[in-house]
Amino acid sequence: MTCNHRIDRRSFIAGTFATGALVAGAAVCGCTTGDTHEGSNPSGAAGFTPDNLTADPKPATETTRAANDAVYALLDFSDEQERAFATRGLIAAPDALEIVDDAGKAVWSQKAYAFLDGVDGQPADAPDTANPSLWRNAQLNHLYGLFEVVEGIYQVRGYDMTNITFVRGDTGWIVFDPLMSCECSRAAFALVTEHLGERPVAGIVMSHPHVDHYGGIKGIVSEEDVAARNIPIIVPSGFAEHAVSENVYAGNAMGRRAGYQYGTFLEPGPQGKLAIGIGMGQSTGTVTYLPPNDEIVSTGETREVDGVLMEFHMTPGTEAPAEMNTWFPQFKALWMAENCTGTLHNLYTLRGAEVRDGNAWANYLMEARARYGSEAQVTFQSHNWPHWGNDELNEYLVNTAAMYKFITDQTLMYLNQGLTSNEIAHLIQLPPALERSWYTRQYYGTVAHNAKAVYQKYMGWYDANPVHLNALPPQEFAQKLSAYLGDADAVLAKAQADFDDGQYQWVAEVTNLLVFADPSNQPARLLCADALEQLGYAAESGPWRNAYLTAALELRNGVDADPQFRATGSADILRAMTPDMMLDYVGVLLDANAAADLNLTVNLAFTDEEPYLLMVRSGVVLYERGAQDAGTDATFTLPRLGMFDILKNDTEAQAKNIQVEGDPDVLKKLTEHLVDFDFFFNIVEPQK
Repeated sequence: MTCNHRIDRRSFIAGTFATGALVAGAAVCGCTTGDTHEGSNPSGAAGFTPDNLTADPKPATETTRAANDAVYALLDFSDEQERAFATRGLIAAPDALEIVDDAGKAVWSQKAYAFLDGVDGQPADAPDTANPSLWRNAQLNHLYGLFEVVEGIYQVRGYDMTNITFVRGDTGWIVFDPLMSCECSRAAFALVTEHLGERPVAGIVMSHPHVDHYGGIKGIVSEEDVAARNIPIIVPSGFAEHAVSENVYAGNAMGRRAGYQYGTFLEPGPQGKLAIGIGMGQSTGTVTYLPPNDEIVSTGETREVDGVLMEFHMTPGTEAPAEMNTWFPQFKALWMAENCTGTLHNLYTLRGAEVRDGNAWANYLMEARARYGSEAQVTFQSHNWPHWGNDELNEYLVNTAAMYKFITDQTLMYLNQGLTSNEIAHLIQLPPALERSWYTRQYYGTVAHNAKAVYQKYMGWYDANPVHLNALPPQEFAQKLSAYLGDADAVLAKAQADFDDGQYQWVAEVTNLLVFADPSNQPARLLCADALEQLGYAAESGPWRNAYLTAALELRNGVDADPQFRATGSADILRAMTPDMMLDYVGVLLDANAAADLNLTVNLAFTDEEPYLLMVRSGVVLYERGAQDAGTDATFTLPRLGMFDILKNDTEAQAKNIQVEGDPDVLKKLTEHLVDFDFFFNIVEPQK
């Protein structure tokens, strides 16, 4: 028989999970479990068979098409101010842009995004498989070439994730943020030289220590040239420490997760990768590093380089732990680093990083406006395009500040009412005026995950519910829940019906539980992929789209461990590590559980650094700077870079570069439990 009690699907699901009842056949209205309910899906619903699912990409469903169509009613697509700014000042651009490395690998391609180009100067219409707002943002980021900001300041945009900026001095160029890959910065410099004449690099400013702002430095200047011509490399205080620590301590995990965020495994296309808000994505060329030689410590410090006066505005804890803006009084131009962009940015970035301070971010933007807003005629930055006009740029600064302040203040308001991180993320929404602004749209960061970042900053991971104090690991939880749910085919039948009803988030969640319970469950993998794909098609955030579509790709086809998906790292960043950093990294690499019985003490007699005392206690690495002990197990005499032979567990190099006095087995004991990290670890299914 059929019961007349209509059940809200979300309440039904929540109720059955809360009581631990089986989803299949559960009843929450007092009827017998044999009754069917209007709005519910009986176990074993007709029409579901594994044969209905394939590993092929799918078109947009009617639900997704409707969601994307609704964006046109939300935003004013006739407002072309941002497009006008993105195209203003173009000097030159190649007809097609694809940059390759010495081996012929394409490390950056705008040619791959030709599908964004329209006909006869009219932009291509958004397909059903793309959020129209993100599609529009992708078209603006697809504009590449050499642009004039003001006479004397030029940018090459669209040659990497970041812009590279050239400020003309008396004899040469002062270069801001030399991109992520050498191949890209070299190509950008060649474009500048071709159209503006040959001039040497007279100075370099790196606004903050994210790799897309310094990794291409050796594409524009060599280490020898810096030393021979005393070229200043100017950075904010703390730059070197954070550049190294962020890319080493958690570098393997961050690199793998960046593949999801930037879509490096995806093909560009209407059903694939689009822009990421701040650019088209991540280049995969050669990453380098040169140590800075001039550090800015406080706001108001100035430097004159090659006849150009620069005043620096410190903004630590905003988009990066160390960051600074730059004011050019002679140009009436304000460089905003990455503190203002053409999108809502991240208080937490999906690849993983320290949580950023939204309150400080907003306050520093207001401070920049107070210091320079009355005189400035243009703001420009390391991503997206400039904003011209005093009124326009002041509004730009205020609106951007208001966005971060709103997210911070409202999250704190809600958490003080007892709401949890996830609850707040589903509740918080920008005020209509900010929501309608094109440069505060959620192309990179989102209000939802930024609200979670604010919660994390102030409250940490714990939501105060003791059930979550020692929650089961994901795979064990999934296996237990799967046992409670019962027949996986019956669950999949319900999930397929919910998919047909457009409930993609729920379908992704429940099918991913089945995948974690049993990774070989191919129907669960494929249905989860289909749900994630539809979420990706509707996402306005480029990184969210990339993450959804990458997960779908890996559920369908497995993880592709092709090295082409990784940037080509150099040893530069490793050579910049201090002994403290190296010893900290030994601790990261050492499996302390496997080495629980390991206890030793070693004098490290560095030939080019002060000495250190290394101690290992129960597999835990400790050290003291400037100390030695007469009663150690051994003494290692080595250059600082000889520590890499230990980190890499290279026994041949150890024998060559490290002199051991004392117990000859100490070096082996220290290194035998060092682990190798698998870069291509699983994300959307259990670890192997």
